[in-house]
Parts: sequence; structure tokens; C-alpha cells
Amino acid sequence: MKINKDQLFELIRNGEEVTTRQQISLTAKLSVPAIMTQISFILMQYIDASMVGHLGAKYSASVGLVGTSTWLLGGLCECMVAGFSVMVAHKIGAKRNFEARDILRQAFTVCLIWGALLSTVGILISSKLPIWLNGGPDISPLSSQYFFIFSAGIPFFQLNYLSASMLRSCGNIKIPSILNVIMCILDVIFNFFLIYPTHEISIFGYNITLPGAGLEIQGAALGSTLAFTITSFAMTYYLVCKSKELKIYKTKGSFMPTKEYFKKALNIAIPIGCERSIMCIAGIIITATVAPLGNISISADTMAITIEGLCYMPAFGIADAATTLVGQSIGAGRKKLAKKFGNITVATSMIVLTVMSTIMFITAKFLMSLMTDNQEIIDLGTEILRIEAFSEPFFGAAIVCYSVFVAAGNSVLPNAINLTSMWLIRIPFAKLVVGPYGLVGVWIAMCCELTIRGIAFLIFLRSPKWLDTKVVRDAERAKLKFD
Repeated sequence: MKINKDQLFELIRNGEEVTTRQQISLTAKLSVPAIMTQISFILMQYIDASMVGHLGAKYSASVGLVGTSTWLLGGLCECMVAGFSVMVAHKIGAKRNFEARDILRQAFTVCLIWGALLSTVGILISSKLPIWLNGGPDISPLSSQYFFIFSAGIPFFQLNYLSASMLRSCGNIKIPSILNVIMCILDVIFNFFLIYPTHEISIFGYNITLPGAGLEIQGAALGSTLAFTITSFAMTYYLVCKSKELKIYKTKGSFMPTKEYFKKALNIAIPIGCERSIMCIAGIIITATVAPLGNISISADTMAITIEGLCYMPAFGIADAATTLVGQSIGAGRKKLAKKFGNITVATSMIVLTVMSTIMFITAKFLMSLMTDNQEIIDLGTEILRIEAFSEPFFGAAIVCYSVFVAAGNSVLPNAINLTSMWLIRIPFAKLVVGPYGLVGVWIAMCCELTIRGIAFLIFLRSPKWLDTKVVRDAERAKLKFD
């Protein structure tokens, strides 16, 4: 008899046997829609970059200059969400949905305040940031405009991250996937009308006038922000009003954070936030290293990073599935099952990224040519993408291992691996080779560092120590108590 996803989760929560085949099946059921979500995100960035790229190298460089800084703010949004969503996964795995709803209410309060603070900081530094990043006078004003608008939309990004993550924590990958695909479609539509001025196109011999605001780079930022805003409200509505496990509409409960849950959330969020901050600062240092190479190198770097995302983003989708599967297994007091799900999701990621990196290697020049007409940018971007292709399977292992460890309440170990590899390998190596080899040297350094990072994560995954955490022990004791 065929068992659906919800029935498989019930087997986990009830402590019943889950065969290896069922584990793989459940991993696939969660991973496929999550992968589609991540691919839709990067396609949105790819289309944005392509639209901006056709305005000229100056515009691509202006977005690329602040790209790592936008990732930093986005990562800080996600780290606070992770602190609460991991707890929710544990509670649902333990069949304590009423506590999960209490955590959700408090998460709304804390995360929205946090998002507002990040937005304020971003707006305040937007005029100076491009100068700090060694941006030239031709691109710094454009970069400031883009970053200002992005920062203003952070509260809506935060709301979207929170609602999507909470739905995934209870095993609902489908709704976030559908809504995020819709968000990408909206982004393309908004960008089309906001970036370009009013112009004519010819369809089957008929000239059609299309209205446009002609806002160029400001239009790109506004289009993405509008798409995120609309999606965030739809995602939150479903979570609050429709979710079987987490519906809080017309239910009693306080939105005031309690010391117990706030402390537990911070214990998860602070190490992740510190790691994301230090990693993004490292990325900003790399960006500042590339900036003096000129607009061609900045543009090639920006476009190649976007295309590379098409390759590795499926790993983040599998990582979302890993967080749910490992988190709920631990909440159900099933440590051995959590380890099995960890192994299955990591292996799946490496297989998928091996296929994706092969495709990227073959199609690199074609993908670059879709983003720009500048042959120098195309040739340089193709070369660095083909270098990076060799490290992608190991990068996939690192991405999923990170989520597996965090779901077990172990955020110190993955953070230490990431920070050590970035600061002791990539940055020194990139600084050493950027002089003689330019942008190619920087990407060789990245390829070597990601490979070493992935191997380190795989070594620790084989050890049972990543499951020796207070979160796991507390879940096992709670399971015995409730049984």
C-alpha cells in the first residue's frame, strides 16, 4: 500500500518503523518542491541580473558591488527565523502542537522587530557602503540607490522567511514552493515594467507599445521588493489561517516573548548569526578585492555568482528537507533515524550537484551570453564557472550537513568549519593570487576552499558526536516522560 507524506510523518512521530525505502521516499517528497523553490529564487536573481546586465556593464557592477551586503542582511533575517523554526520542528515531531503555536506567536514579535532594526541599519549606511567597498564614482551612486530600496523592504523579506520556514518545519513544503514560484513570476513582470522605459515591440508584424517607468536599477530593486511583499502576505495568511499544525487565527495565546523560548531561540540564532555575519564580511572583503580589477571583472564575477546559484541552489532545497526530517526525528526522540536522514539528504545533495555542475560546465558560455552582450565578460565568466564546477558536489555536502547539524541543536561545529575554511583558506589564497591571475585566481581559491570545506563536513557527519547535544538529550528525556 502506498503511503503519503503525512502518513510517513505520523510513523516518525509515533515511533513506528520507517524503512529505508520510506526514508528515501519522504526525502524525495520534501526535497523536490523545496528544490523548485530554491531554483525559482535563483532564476529570479538570474532574470534580474540579465535585465540589468543588458543596460550595460556599469549597471551590473553596481548591483554586484553590494551583492554580498544584501546577502548579509538576508542571512541575518534567516538566522533569527532558524532559532524559532528548529524549535517548532522539534515540538511537532513530539506531537506537542500547542507549544509549537506558542513559539510561532513569539517568533512573529521577535522576528519583525529584528527585521525593522536591520532595515533601519541598511537605510542609514546605504549612501556610504559603496565607497567602503572601493566602488568607483561611476557605480557608487547606483549601488546606493539599489541598497537603499532593498533595505527598506527587509521587514517583508523577514516575514516571508519566517512564514515559509514555519510551514516547512511542519512538513508543508508545497505551499512555500508554489508561492515562491509565483513570487518569481511577479518579479519578472514588475521588473519588465519598472526597469525599462515605454517602448515598442513587434509581434507577428504588429507593433505594440508597452508602458514602462524607465527606473533602471531602482526599478530592479523595486520589482523584487514588491514581489516579496505580496508573497509574504499570502504566505503569512496561509500559515496563520490554514495550517493544520500551526493555525493561530482565532486561537488564544500571547505574542509576548517568554524567557524560555527566547533564550532557546537565541542559543540557535546567535551562533548562526555570528557565522553568517563573519562569512559575509569575508565575502565583502573578497568583493573589495575584486573591485579594483574594474567593471568587466566585477560584472563577470556578479553574473557568474548568479549562474553558479542555479547549480548549488538545489542543495538549499534539500537542506530545508533535512531540517524538517532531522528536526522532527529528534523531536520524536529517534536519534538513529535522525542520523539516517542526515546521511540520505547529504548523499542526495552530492548526487544532484554532480549532475548540475556537469550541466553548468557544458553550458557556461551559453548562460553567460544570455546575461550580457559583452564578449569580454562572457569569456571571463565562462572560464571561472568551469573552474568552480569541480567543487560543487562538496559545496552541496557542506550546505546540507550544516542544516543537519543545526537541526540537532549543534550550531557551533558547522560554524567553526565554515569560518575556518573561509578565513584561513579562501581569503589568504585569494589575496595571494589576485595579483598575478586576477579574477580567475580568486575563483581558483574559492574552488579549493569549498572542496576542503565539504570534505571536513563529511568527516564530522560520519562521527556520532554531532548528535551529542543538549537538544537531543532533552528530546529523548521528554519522549520517555510523555510515553
